[in-house]
Order: sequence, then C-alpha cells, then structure tokens
Amino acid sequence: MNKLFIGLLGAALVASGAPGAQAQQAPAKPKAAAKPTTSRAASVNKAVAAANAPAAPKETPPEGSAPRDFALPAKEDFTLDNGLKGRLVPYGQVPKVTMMVAIQAGNVHEGANEVAVADLLAKLLQEGTPTMTATQLAEKMARMGGSLYISAGADQTTLQASCLSEYAPQLATLLAEVVMNPALPASELSRLKTDLKRQMNLARAQPGTQARQKYSAAIYGSHPYGRPLPTDAQLDALTLEQVQNFYRSQYGAQRTSVYAAGLFDAPALRQAISSAWKDFTKGPAPLIEVAKPLTRGDILTQDRPSAPQSTIVVGLPAADPTSPDYIRLRVTNSLLGGSFGSRITRNIREDKGYTYSPYSYLETHYHTGNWSENADVTTADTYNSLREIMNEVERLQKTPPTEAELKGIQNYESGMFVLRNSSPGGIIGQLNNLDLQGLPDSFLTEQVQNINAVTPQQVSATARKYIRPEAMTVVVVGDKKQVDPQLKKFQAERKKPL
Repeated sequence: MNKLFIGLLGAALVASGAPGAQAQQAPAKPKAAAKPTTSRAASVNKAVAAANAPAAPKETPPEGSAPRDFALPAKEDFTLDNGLKGRLVPYGQVPKVTMMVAIQAGNVHEGANEVAVADLLAKLLQEGTPTMTATQLAEKMARMGGSLYISAGADQTTLQASCLSEYAPQLATLLAEVVMNPALPASELSRLKTDLKRQMNLARAQPGTQARQKYSAAIYGSHPYGRPLPTDAQLDALTLEQVQNFYRSQYGAQRTSVYAAGLFDAPALRQAISSAWKDFTKGPAPLIEVAKPLTRGDILTQDRPSAPQSTIVVGLPAADPTSPDYIRLRVTNSLLGGSFGSRITRNIREDKGYTYSPYSYLETHYHTGNWSENADVTTADTYNSLREIMNEVERLQKTPPTEAELKGIQNYESGMFVLRNSSPGGIIGQLNNLDLQGLPDSFLTEQVQNINAVTPQQVSATARKYIRPEAMTVVVVGDKKQVDPQLKKFQAERKKPL
C-alpha cells in the first residue's frame, strides 16, 4: 500500500478519535481544568449536525449581458470575367488562412443511373493532376502547414483547405490546379469504388441511417434528396466515362466560388485567385431543381428482430432559410426539441428515461427544408415515446412558453450562432450558405436581434403552422413483433386529439 496513503489514513483516524490511532500515542497527563475527551460518537453527531445546518447564503451571480449582434468582418468580393466569384475575409491574428472552393455540382445533379458519381469524382480529384500525384499533392499541402479535404454533398462539392498565411497565394493556385486539371486516373477507380462501397454498407447497417432514408424517401419522393444510398451494384456500374461527363457537364466557373478567411495579404491573394482561375471554363449556369416535399402523415416501419431499441424519426416539410418564418421556427425548434434543455428532451429523457439522446432539427437544402424529431428509445416504450413527443408539440401549440423559458432559449441560440461564426471556417460556411440560398448579408448581421425579437405567442403560432402532429410522417425501425401493436394503438389515438 502507498506510504502516503497510509500516512493520510493515520492522520484521519487521529482526527476522528479512532481507538487504533490513539493507542499508538503516549497518554497525556490530564490538566486540572481539562475538559473530558470528546467521544467518537459525539464527533460524528457534530459532523452530522454541521452537514444539516443551513448553508450560508451565496452571492447572487451577476446578470448576463445583452446578446451581442454578429458583426460580419469587412470583406472583399469580386467576380472574374468567366463568372467565378471570390470572397476574402480578413479575420483574426493567427497566421493561418482557411480556404474553400464551393462548386454547385452535387448529388442533386446526378442522373438516376449515376447515383454517387459526384462522390466518386470528389475522391478522384484528390488523386492529383497530370503533373502531380496524390502523394505529391499531400506533400505540397504539408509543406504549407495545412491539409486538403474534398467531399461531395447534396447540392455542392467542396474543397476545404488551410495553410500558413505566407502560403495563401500558393494555396489558391494549387486549388485551381486540382479543380481545373484533374488527372482522374483510371487505375484508381476500382480502389475508390471499393472504398465507397465499404462506407455505404457501414452506413446502411446503422438503424439511424435506415430510419432517415425511409423518412427522406417519404418526404422528397423521386427527387434526388429522397434517393437511397447507392448499392454495391450501382457503384460497380459507374464508369470513368460517366465521371468525366459529370465533370464536363456540371463543373465550371459560373458555379464556383472561392472563399478565404484568416490573416493574409489581400492584394496578393486576390491576384493569385484571379490569375489561377481566369482560364477555368465558364461552364453551365447555376441550376438546382427545387424539391417539393410531401406531407404524408404515414407510419412506416422496418424490422430489426430482437432489437432492444426502436429508432424513431417523426417530421414533415417546414420553412427553409429564405422564408420569413425561418428564424421563428429555429427558436421554436430549439425550445421544443433542438437543445439539451428542450421540452421533449426533458420529458422522454430526464423524466421518463425512454431514451438517452433525443433531438430535433431543421434540415435544409436549396430552398427547401423539413423539421424532424429523432430518438432511439427502449422498444417497450415506442408508443409512450411517440405519445409524449406529440403531447409536447400540442402543449406548445396551445400554450405559449413563459417569457423566462423563451429568454433562456434565445440566449442559447444567440450564443451558439455567434460561437459558430467565431472562426475562419465558420465565417466561410455562413457566407457559402448565403450564396447558395441567395440570402443578403443581413441574414447574418441581423440574426441575433431577430432571434431575440421572437415572442411567446409567435412560438405557439409557429408550432401550429409548421409542427403539426396529424401531418407528420412517422418512421420506426425496430422489432416489429413488439412495435406493431404499439403503433396500432398510437395510430388509433392519433385520429383524435391526444
């Protein structure tokens, strides 16, 4: 046993009057006026009394300051003759630069027979150029003190990179070379398709992915947003010619924006971008087919025999960022299920213990959006969880929140908004979202005050308008033998107010 631990234990025994500790000491001679030695029982009683005594009043913490508006740093915007847009945002004192190239060419632009071709192209872009291998590309990025990550999303393909400030012009030139002169090596096609298949199969095995796919298919139907993940057969069928055709038909300067934020020499960086990208083919004009999400009200299931949990997704189409209701819906979502202190979370997590991490959120694409509540719940409490989620929605529809509850949510939303935008990457992400959705800068600069202008009555009205239990699509992935009877009960009660 540790000597220090033994010493501390001995000292504790002495302090508490333990007989074992007292036996190791020579008996002290009693003084004439000495008081009787306190017994161990008396010491314990004193300790208990002290513990039960009222705590001394603590100092009241100061009130929090008023939420600060988000100030968009002064930026420089320019457009090249071929249509490419540049946005430079000097920010901070750390000698680093974050850059992003956003190309409006994503999964939404794929044909039905070429699902995931945008993802395959993104992987091939990372394989270098005719004069630079993938290894050499990675080494160049490392020598600049940074890294490069390329990915395809629903609406865009993005190249995200960082470097030390002194290399910003070189990074702009390198990104242009990667996009404008990709090698697209046939020798790497099989390996990259195998990698994609592994990723898709891992995702498909997750109940959360299974539920989300069913939900998206129900909401978006035949639109690319509603397509399932590609199968092995679909990926195997993709050819290099399809990848090359997608590049030629979807990539171009008119669909490309180059963003930079951080500490840099603005004239030098602008010159580097202008020079490196000026010969990029103009390409097609920006075009995304706006989805028309469906309000179905269906109950959909997928069997997971003997699963200890049911994965639930309930939701419906909702306002997108271009709607005047969007900020009110954001606040309403945060209060209802989108924050750790939200009502649904307190109900089915803290009070009932049906789930560990429920959450709701607003999913947005180009000019479209939907609201959903998501939770992994104990199988036996599938019905109870659905009932309580709907109860919380209806309670909010009928009764506005208190001023105090709403203010707490507004402070949270305001703080998170400013925090998310307190880095070069956060600022770039917001600017890219503005450009994609066609929103003005005021969407950012006035967002804090708009969040705090929402009233309790507007929260209830927004819930009534957008978060309607009778119109929600309900998806449950779980053990059908246990889940089906609960869903029948839920559906029977759903036809009338809960």
